[in-house]
Amino acid sequence: MKLLSIHSDFIEFEARKKAIKSAEEIDEKKGRMEECLTVFIAVEKNDEADQDNSVDLASKEIRKNLDQIKTSKIMLYPYAHLSPNLSKPDVAVSVMKKLQAKLKKDDPKLVVSRAPFGWYKSFNISCKGHPLSELSSQIGPILSRNVEEEKASASVNAGKTGKSSNLEEAEEPVSQALKDEAKLKSHWYIMDTNSKLVPVKEFNFSNHKKLKQFSFYETEKDRTSVVEPAHIALMKKLELVDYEPASDSGNFRYYPKGRLVKKLLEEYVTDKVIAYGGLEVETPIMYDMKHPTLERYLNKFPARQYQITSDKRNFFLRFAACFGQFLIAHDAVISYKQLPLRLYEMTRYSFRREQSGELSGIRRLRAFTMPDVHALCADMDQALEEYKVRLDLILDVLKGLDLTMEDFEIGLRITKDFYEKNKGLVEHIIKKIGKPILVEMWDERKFYFVLKYEFNFIDSVNKAAALSIDQVDVENGERYDMKFTDKNNKQKHPIVLHCSPSGAIERVIYALLEKAAEKIKRGEAPSLPLWLSPAQIRVIPVANDKHLDFSIKLAEELTQKGIRVDVDDNENTLGKKIRNAGTEWVPYVLVIGDNEMSGKELKVRVRGEQDQKTFSKDLLVKEIKDKTAGFPFKPLALPMLLSKRPIFSSFK
Repeated sequence: MKLLSIHSDFIEFEARKKAIKSAEEIDEKKGRMEECLTVFIAVEKNDEADQDNSVDLASKEIRKNLDQIKTSKIMLYPYAHLSPNLSKPDVAVSVMKKLQAKLKKDDPKLVVSRAPFGWYKSFNISCKGHPLSELSSQIGPILSRNVEEEKASASVNAGKTGKSSNLEEAEEPVSQALKDEAKLKSHWYIMDTNSKLVPVKEFNFSNHKKLKQFSFYETEKDRTSVVEPAHIALMKKLELVDYEPASDSGNFRYYPKGRLVKKLLEEYVTDKVIAYGGLEVETPIMYDMKHPTLERYLNKFPARQYQITSDKRNFFLRFAACFGQFLIAHDAVISYKQLPLRLYEMTRYSFRREQSGELSGIRRLRAFTMPDVHALCADMDQALEEYKVRLDLILDVLKGLDLTMEDFEIGLRITKDFYEKNKGLVEHIIKKIGKPILVEMWDERKFYFVLKYEFNFIDSVNKAAALSIDQVDVENGERYDMKFTDKNNKQKHPIVLHCSPSGAIERVIYALLEKAAEKIKRGEAPSLPLWLSPAQIRVIPVANDKHLDFSIKLAEELTQKGIRVDVDDNENTLGKKIRNAGTEWVPYVLVIGDNEMSGKELKVRVRGEQDQKTFSKDLLVKEIKDKTAGFPFKPLALPMLLSKRPIFSSFK
């Protein structure tokens, strides 16, 4: 059994519909408890043999937590997402009921409530936020790490349905790098803005709340998702992205608006990399498992692979663009005069078989679009100078995405000997970033790189996701036998830099939605950057019979100026049309009535601003074009008239 205990200001839930046929019958679908210990529970297969023992152990663990936080109210909440190794539903219900009864029996003063099992439920929870407010436990015999990993893919629907998997425990290939990562001894520090290393336990986090959250997330290495992050509801509500039940978990469907946003982001990052000097290529998505070079590399990269069989050969789906780009470089004739050589690809797609408990919306997924640019450098001196150039590239890319340094915490991973020899580079990085960063230092090198940094976004549930990244690779130049001719006409292997200037495109969307969710919490109007907004202007006729034709003509004129404009021609009240535009985060809303038809001025509602503004048509165009200058443009992804659009998402 797995438990996650959260000391809560409150938890409230509503059972929406049955997830399994054997769901508990309930009279009341809503529940709320305040000032309580919320215990999320996953009953596992290893609890089936001795339910009473598991209940006894869980009761003791919960009572111990109660003693620490001094509360007498408990909400038991079944939560299958905690484990890939779930028990049968009838066992889970039995254990939950027995646990509730035992807690009440052992201490009659306790108030113990229980959320129903087997239902799709929405819930809100507020965590106290003190050191003991979040505690996780595992009760009973612990499965080996490999067994849990092997079962992860077999339980992709367990968290949604409460059903356990009956698949056999076939061995999943796990790279040597993953095994090394599990055993790796790390020294954790915070590097302050004076480049001083302070052990994490000694650093004063009082003014660095998110850095503290990130440090805990990284040092504990817990990637599992228990509470749904805010972006999932937003991506559905905005009709951008949704789960695809017919595919493997971690693979998503993109509706027209979402595909538009994704396409614009892909083009934006590509334009930035081309301007930096990237040479764009395209490479296969699958490679031979037994290719001698690739087989060695697989064991140096900490990722789980998808595998397929074709013509009696085993292939893996790529998890980065490294393979294809390195094989291209191996076959190329390269002179030192052409270095650094920058090879670039926007991979559609890369694949990683993340464990099911780690999957959470588009924060962590199994198929993703990754801009990947490698630089082949003549020697370490050139590599480190190029590393600085690429940091500037990353900062420039993020700025255009409306993501600032305040949105990120930086993790830097480095070997001890490389740090001692290259303190100046690390000092350059910290100076550019301008805030303390988390440093993981290794006594020895287990991977192919000696230095890596990541820009990590901390989301609404205090989980971190890496976006921009760059690495100094000291192995793969030789491993792939990439060569260049130096000025003495000798063949040498390059140092290789691995960079994703934005991180996965899906994660950029995730970060933008999570940032918007923060605005909502502050009572502000959420929005996307103007250049990414699916509709930049919404034209609303006051009365369709009088004002619709003029509204359509105006929208067509504005569209010809390179602006995405739509028209709400639905038969709704004016108030509802305006509210719908707000719900869709439309940046500019024009209401067209008699005055607008007869005059040259337009009354404009600008998102995030209290008062309406008055624009001429030309001035409105100029404002939008000025704000979107330098960014790619694509036309509307849907018909201009709202009445012509299907409804893609059932989320309301």
